[in-house]
Amino acid sequence: MSIDTAALRRGTLAVLLASSPIPASGETSVTLDELSVEGEAQPAADRTGTATFGVAAPPGSAPFVIAHPVGEVVSEIGRANTIADRPATSIGSVLINSPGVTVRQGNGGRDVIISIRGNNARSTGVIKNTVVLEDGFILTQPDGASRFDLTDPRAYSRIDVFRGPQSPLFGNYATGGAIAFRTRTGREINGYEIGTDVGSFGYLSNYFTVGGVSGPVEISLFASDVRANGYQDHSAYDTQTINLLASYTPTPDNRFTLKVINNTLDANLAARSSLAQYRINPYQRGCAAAASAAPGCTTFNLFQNGAFGAQVPVTADEGAFGRNDRRTIVAGRWEHDLDAFTTWRTQVGFDERNFNQPFYVNAFLGSFPSWNVMSDLTRRGDLFGLPAVGYVALAYSTIDNHTATYNRAPYGGPRLGALIGDQSAVQSNLGGRARLELALSDRWTGVLGFSAETTEITGRNLAYSYAASGTTRTVAEADRSFLNIAPELALVYRPDESWALRGRVATGYATPAASNLFVTPAGLPGNNTQLQTQENLGFDLGVDWSPVETLRLSVTGFYEFFRNELVSQSPGAGLQTYTFNAPASEHRGLEVGADWAFAPGWRGTLAYGFDDQIYTRYTEQLSAGSLTRRFDRSGNQIPGVPAHQLLARVGYDVPAGPLAGLGAFVETVVQGNVYLDNANTLKAPGYAIINANLHYATDLTGGYAKRLSVYFEIRNVFDTVYVSSAQNLSNSINSTTGLLNNAAILAGTTGSVFAGAPRNIVGGMRLSF
Repeated sequence: MSIDTAALRRGTLAVLLASSPIPASGETSVTLDELSVEGEAQPAADRTGTATFGVAAPPGSAPFVIAHPVGEVVSEIGRANTIADRPATSIGSVLINSPGVTVRQGNGGRDVIISIRGNNARSTGVIKNTVVLEDGFILTQPDGASRFDLTDPRAYSRIDVFRGPQSPLFGNYATGGAIAFRTRTGREINGYEIGTDVGSFGYLSNYFTVGGVSGPVEISLFASDVRANGYQDHSAYDTQTINLLASYTPTPDNRFTLKVINNTLDANLAARSSLAQYRINPYQRGCAAAASAAPGCTTFNLFQNGAFGAQVPVTADEGAFGRNDRRTIVAGRWEHDLDAFTTWRTQVGFDERNFNQPFYVNAFLGSFPSWNVMSDLTRRGDLFGLPAVGYVALAYSTIDNHTATYNRAPYGGPRLGALIGDQSAVQSNLGGRARLELALSDRWTGVLGFSAETTEITGRNLAYSYAASGTTRTVAEADRSFLNIAPELALVYRPDESWALRGRVATGYATPAASNLFVTPAGLPGNNTQLQTQENLGFDLGVDWSPVETLRLSVTGFYEFFRNELVSQSPGAGLQTYTFNAPASEHRGLEVGADWAFAPGWRGTLAYGFDDQIYTRYTEQLSAGSLTRRFDRSGNQIPGVPAHQLLARVGYDVPAGPLAGLGAFVETVVQGNVYLDNANTLKAPGYAIINANLHYATDLTGGYAKRLSVYFEIRNVFDTVYVSSAQNLSNSINSTTGLLNNAAILAGTTGSVFAGAPRNIVGGMRLSF
């Protein structure tokens, strides 16, 4: 169907900006903020000042559209029992407080793989299918990649998790949802804080926060140094983070915001084992040298000369597997009130991801500098006599990436072998978004949203192979252009103050990144340029119930239809991840969130997600030797996605008296088992672990310090051995019979499994001045 997108944008803009500058009046007037449905939020008592905004903003700022998005399914995570009174060693332990979120261990340090509704569960090292923001600035690079290495939970006052297709609001790569981080402002800090956490396996975190306001200037600065030896052989790391938020308000209608983030990471990377090796030696201990390795140790075969011929097995120690990465973000925003009801914002951000990753059989060296520019207009007023919020935005982003891929050479540290791939590419995205929130009556609110975006990818990959006879070079080039559109329609009904019923139909899109276009099914640099855009159409139906301030319950059912879903899997130990399109698939499930202060001092929290994902049309082709076979995967579960994810917590905080400030909680984290292959022959087992926490906070008088907080936590109380991360594996066939190889062979494929942390103890203290 032919679409005149220019005419459509002009028409949408005209409707949105036609609203009157005079606010709605009369007894039936309803403001949209009152009609916002945000899912399972923290109690209002946990909010202070402008913390009700999803963006840390200067005084006098108009609310951002993403702060209270009507009709969206959004979980709000505050600091209580997640950050303020416990040792939050990674952002994963915080985000599992949202229904529909699953967490897997990433590659080294505090790296974690976050997935919303299973849409990133198959990723192997970066966040995909999810747009990440911080204080309104985009942290997802233009190729759709985000990482959480730079994310220290201590810096944040609130995190909003948007669930379901979000491209109408956030554009490309928001098929699974979005995560909006909000740092603490200078007003909230109003002084400075220092803190230290120490724990098992050499864990040490030192951090400080300083913030305040002086006239028109407001500043908050967070810095941390985190290091640990790790609970696996060869898994020590240290990482440093600086996070600055500053604002300047020269006049009431002009506000400027500066955002700076810098993170460095130096991490050893433990070996990912096979499922069979995990059962023997889950923590890969006694694996310093291949010649004397303990049973179950994982080794990787490296070319002795770094190019071809004879190979030698090495352990993670011998191969010096690791990561040495840096991420730097500098961004600024100008916010200007055109009148009392109209706000114009323009922001520009620079984001560079620099990496040196010599791990497993390859080493990856590269730099990905990128720019992100957005200008939007928000107007609050009347449309046809009804309260309305109109929003239009124009966004442009570009990334220039260059990656050199080398064979690894054995021994002598992280030595590089022969160059096997040299990839350079430029990707740019240009699009517009429009949104209308309309209070149809005092009980009904409607939402209409739309985005259109073009994506251009040009690049070239040089692949090299070596033999005694010489070097072979092959060239793969990409010149791809994509046009995507994403409409959204939502309706919210509030029969009274305690109930909200909502329905939503929305779409999402995610184009392949340049890196996807140049990795073959063999896991080597080459040509994969036929990939198509992933698209999904999602239906949400939910209810929110809060009969009293102390009880909040949210239930959401979803059904999403995917076309050309981008699925990634590992061809084998140490090889690059290969991405393919599954022509049709379906995701359906249920999300439940609850927060109940059921007695004085007592609180229970629940976050549960059920996620059932299946291929509805996909035929997989496998080859071995001279044989090729095709297998129909229709009806099979999509690998990597746990059907069940649960967090349940019960805690008590002494409400008054001499022990006020003393509290404790016990929580369980449960995850179901997952298939690891398209044929559904092999499963990684699920798990359930228990954590226990004791904390105390008190105000101090008569000295410089204002407040003291101490906390102590036992994690994995019963020392459960469990799989915290398992990469999807490629099926294979017998080269003689053409039959599918069985689960036992797949279970012996290395490069998949990380075990979760055994029982560990972490404690800390924080002083506020």
